[in-house]
Amino acid sequence: MRTIIVQLTDLHLRPPGELAEGRIDTARFLQQAVAAVLALPQTPHAWVITGDLADHGLPAEYRQLRELLAPLRCPVFLLPGNHDDAGPLRSECPEHAYLGTEGDVRYSVPVGDVQLIAVDTTVRGQPHGALDTDRLRWLAAALDACNGRPIIVAMHHPPFRTLIGHMDAMGLLEGADGLEALVRAHPRVERVICGHVHRPVQVRFGGSIASICPSPAHQVALDLRPDAPAAWTFEPGAFLVHAWDPATGLVTHQAYGGRFPGPYPFDD
Repeated sequence: MRTIIVQLTDLHLRPPGELAEGRIDTARFLQQAVAAVLALPQTPHAWVITGDLADHGLPAEYRQLRELLAPLRCPVFLLPGNHDDAGPLRSECPEHAYLGTEGDVRYSVPVGDVQLIAVDTTVRGQPHGALDTDRLRWLAAALDACNGRPIIVAMHHPPFRTLIGHMDAMGLLEGADGLEALVRAHPRVERVICGHVHRPVQVRFGGSIASICPSPAHQVALDLRPDAPAAWTFEPGAFLVHAWDPATGLVTHQAYGGRFPGPYPFDD
């Protein structure tokens, strides 16, 4: 049986009526992404949103999140990013009991035939991420408990260099080597899925694949010069569809928010 998990990331929601960066209607872009997922021919088993749910971690932003995700009829799993505040997130989204009540967010949940393991990489008050000894120890135990199930590890900060200098400077600055060793020791890890960089990026990692999901709103400008300035673009918003099939493993498709003409049958 196939298991389908939709990944969104970096929503950067503001309170109703406010624009991110003074120009980006992030709520509208999330609405477009939700509509696009609801229009997919296959209904996903779950959504996972890998951080930066809000732009400033404000209660009003998480209330906006709940409202915009209300049309979904499948489980939604949230994970904080460096723009989030776990306190207001938990208080404004009490139905998400897996977030826990204090400390960093970590959980392991079955989704169809796949085990989704989410680990918090945030460092309070800082843009960069870290996996300290305690988080790595928890992750090792969670991986050991999967009993041969295929695994997706979800986190916000990518554990690899993207070659976009200003983003790498605030990437996962602690624990990447330890994570890679854990992934290599657990060959059932199909993918390490991340956010933070606002671009689709993939790399070999620990004998598996680590990937970054684009944002449904704005993207980071693609400029691989080491000293390139930090900048964003209105490239099309997108999300990822991770489909597990027993015969092939995990296959990932990129899809776009919004409505587009088609599909049309091919001519003879």
